[in-house]
Amino acid sequence: MLIPLALVAYWPSPVDQPISGQLTAVLHFLHGHGIPGWFNYQFVEAVANVVLFVPVGFVGALSFSEQRWWQIGAFGLLISGCIELGQLLFLHDRFASPSDIVTNTSGAIIGALLATLAVQTQKRPAAFRQRASKKQ
Repeated sequence: MLIPLALVAYWPSPVDQPISGQLTAVLHFLHGHGIPGWFNYQFVEAVANVVLFVPVGFVGALSFSEQRWWQIGAFGLLISGCIELGQLLFLHDRFASPSDIVTNTSGAIIGALLATLAVQTQKRPAAFRQRASKKQ
């Protein structure tokens, strides 16, 4: 999990650069067909930053079961801060961004909360799980 994250974080050029033209064209098409303007390139990039860190939070929460979601969020903040600092200092074609830190940290928190929910669901009594599955 950390190797793909490191590749995305420290790739010498922005990882979306090869597809930015196609993504812009798709977004333009969608806007022409009723998708609101706030669903733009920046929104897609922010969602991608959140999604990138969901596995970090999920695996972190499962690995350190005694940790609370906010501690995993702090871990995500630390990792993201280190990534952005590395981009600022060493990668001149990349841009360090405070908004990336916020979205990455949010992804780690969402992943930790999803892991907590998954664990809590598995801890429910078997009879409760059977009743819940019969209702669906």
